[in-house]
Amino acid sequence: MSSRFYSLMFVFTTGLFGMVISPNLPLVTAQVQTNQDRKAEADRLNKQGLQQCQAGQCEAAIQSYQQALNIYREIKDRQSEVNTLGNLGKTYESLGKYEEAIASHSKSLEIAKEIGDRRGEAESQINLGVIYRSRGNYVKAMAYHEQSLAITREIGDRRGEGSSLGNLGMNYYALGDYAKAIDYHQQRLVIAREINDRQGEGNAMGNLGNAYRSQGNYAKAIEFQEKRLAITREIKEIRGEGQALGFLGLVYRALGDYPKSIAYYQQSLAIATKINDRLSRAKSLGYLGNVYYDLGNYNEAIKYHQSSLKAAQEISDRRGEGKSLGYLGNAYEAQGNYAKAIANYEASLKIAQEVKDLRGEGKTLGSLGSTYYALGDYAKAIGYHKSGLEIARKIKNRDGERVALSNIGLTLQAQNQTDLSIVFYKQSVNVSESIRKDIRSLDQDIQKSYIGTVESSYRRLADLLLKQGRVMEALQILDLLKVQELEEYLKNIKGSDRTAQGVRVLEPEQAISDKLLSVSFDNSKEINSQLTNQIQQLPKSEINKVPAYLQQIPQGTVLLYPLILGDRLEIILFSPNSLPISRTVKISREKLEKLIAEFRSGLRDTSSEDVKEPAEELYNLLIKPIETELVKAKTKTILYAPDGQLRYVPIAAIYDGKKWLIEKYRISNLIAYSLSDFSPKQKSSPSILAGAFGGKEGEKKFGQIALPATIKEVKAIANTFQNSVTLTEANFSRQAIESKFKNHNILHLATHAEFNTGVPDNSFIIFGNGDKIRLHEITEWQIPNVDLIILSACQTGLGSLGSGVEILGFGYQVQKAGAKNAIASLWSVNDAGTGSLMTAFYAELQKENAAIAESLRRSQIALIKSKDYNHPYYWSAFFAIGNGL
Repeated sequence: MSSRFYSLMFVFTTGLFGMVISPNLPLVTAQVQTNQDRKAEADRLNKQGLQQCQAGQCEAAIQSYQQALNIYREIKDRQSEVNTLGNLGKTYESLGKYEEAIASHSKSLEIAKEIGDRRGEAESQINLGVIYRSRGNYVKAMAYHEQSLAITREIGDRRGEGSSLGNLGMNYYALGDYAKAIDYHQQRLVIAREINDRQGEGNAMGNLGNAYRSQGNYAKAIEFQEKRLAITREIKEIRGEGQALGFLGLVYRALGDYPKSIAYYQQSLAIATKINDRLSRAKSLGYLGNVYYDLGNYNEAIKYHQSSLKAAQEISDRRGEGKSLGYLGNAYEAQGNYAKAIANYEASLKIAQEVKDLRGEGKTLGSLGSTYYALGDYAKAIGYHKSGLEIARKIKNRDGERVALSNIGLTLQAQNQTDLSIVFYKQSVNVSESIRKDIRSLDQDIQKSYIGTVESSYRRLADLLLKQGRVMEALQILDLLKVQELEEYLKNIKGSDRTAQGVRVLEPEQAISDKLLSVSFDNSKEINSQLTNQIQQLPKSEINKVPAYLQQIPQGTVLLYPLILGDRLEIILFSPNSLPISRTVKISREKLEKLIAEFRSGLRDTSSEDVKEPAEELYNLLIKPIETELVKAKTKTILYAPDGQLRYVPIAAIYDGKKWLIEKYRISNLIAYSLSDFSPKQKSSPSILAGAFGGKEGEKKFGQIALPATIKEVKAIANTFQNSVTLTEANFSRQAIESKFKNHNILHLATHAEFNTGVPDNSFIIFGNGDKIRLHEITEWQIPNVDLIILSACQTGLGSLGSGVEILGFGYQVQKAGAKNAIASLWSVNDAGTGSLMTAFYAELQKENAAIAESLRRSQIALIKSKDYNHPYYWSAFFAIGNGL
């Protein structure tokens, strides 16, 4: 911007003195020459400041800028004063001196307005917005960026418009609204391409990559970061190349691919060192420290964070120094070295307060609270968490708010102040649900402030409510827990109007909630006792109030929600027109998971009936405690929402000693009742689009075992249903399916699908030509016309078993795409067994008013009664997802 004004001033000066002839010409000429010399000196100092700042000598740069500024003021060069104040403000910002930065940019803005420099005005507003964003004041940041956008559009400054759009995108990113962030960065990308701004194009791509990473769309994140990397190398923007490599490191860290993450960070570090970019070097060292923290290698993490701290101190980067101290505190806390953790946190807190970084201050207060909790000093822990809560609410940091509320709840729980603890947990859950409504995710660094995880706070609340006999509230929390598990796995989960309501807060709890920040925890025992008495006086119908939409569940249908806790299994059963009931079964998590492993092992051994023993044990745990209630409710359908590793158990194959459960009830797995629609649906005649992977017996195809019998499977469907289309082998492509599925209400995919633990990108469906659709992409299908998707050859839980959230994730993605139900398999059954079950299923589905869950049940019973496929290995792998009604 400065060169533009220098050239304008040169024209103005020569033009003016070319027209006026003065009798004092020698004096005027001498004065002009003096001013030109002074300006040249100021310009040299300004350029020197830029070079010093790039070399990491920011304190020296400030001296150069100040000297230049004094000269510009002496010669009344107001335009150059605007530019230099901007440079000075950016340098103060890089040092974490935000008050000085704000003062410089505010003065620059004031002068720009006085001299009518609209472009300078917009740039000053952009700079002020950036500082307020870095301090967590998003409201002010947004206002400045919106003003700069309006000005740049008014004066037709396309480059400035792109910069304003990019900064608005970064503001929404900081707020966790990734969809809006992507929209703004895409607008910036369009402008950058229009004006051939390659650097701006690269920056937009890098920011898009970051937003996609935070959404959990890692494939797109990598794609955009690699594009940015290519641009930086093409235009030889070395600093940008280092940033792109660092951002790729962040993506691979999120994917859990730590070797790749470290490799990218090391490359980023090498570039920063080579070009003497000391700020980027400090950041890269911190990134490496975070990876080693994730790996549990705390000594290595400490080594890198100490190096990062030293690098930040060398360039007087106070904000970076504070961050490094906080990360060192995290590592020492993880090692159990609480004294060192506290020392580092306190030093970090002091800096955050000094530079007025409220977001950083709130986070560090939470870290101190967590450390004192670990030490058993609950009074100090609550004091720090309460202070952190106050700041979070002041700056509208919803993530920080839910963390602080949960941590206060946990600390009160440790002191056996159960009812007061429940109030804080409920508030935390309700903040989480309001955040989810806006599609927001928890930042990785904020996650460290949680004692446990977000998910664990839901579990703790459900546990406490069940102990208090508050079953309906516990059921609500368990249902919201399913949605939270999906959030932690898939990211970018948008709740419904039902989930946004959170958990109901009782009247006595609301009275406490309204004055949370004024509650004195010195007399918390007394408050808890009063609250307990008030809740006990409420009618049971008020405590266990059933949401209206649950009354839509048809008679004969029940909800079954188990909850696995460390020392026991809780079973919650809900049936229409009655209050939910809970039953407690004494079994440890370890013992239950061992039983699940034995059951799954028995299912694979088709030569033996040994599976019946663990199957009966599981029946005694899950169904026997509620047998009487199932009979009373005249149960026909169980809508089952399993927890943890119970998701790997085909509940159809648990055994009462005489019958398999599927012989007694139809069963469908439920994602969450709050995400389900129980209203009656008009049934339409089946119109099937079927695809087969195919291949030759014994061969491998695209890294997968060939499935020759799938061709017979889909041909049999075509022979049964006139209104069907089949695609086989190479013709069974993703494009072919996507071009036809809107004309059919059943999609039958006879192909390999894998739903694995870890990140969603590890889970996919493969097509006959080798195309894949990954789990997070399924929602792109938009298929509200589809009643049912069938995957007849999929596998889950390959390798070690996780929490089974990948199964929950598949069901959710199908439902979000618009399909009402799905049938999948927990393991890949041999071709002949699958063919027999599918033939029986479609025969049942043809019958009038045949429901999906009932058709699956009858086909499974047909195999139970058969000679060759009566072992549960063949028929129990298949399960329905959805309400199945």
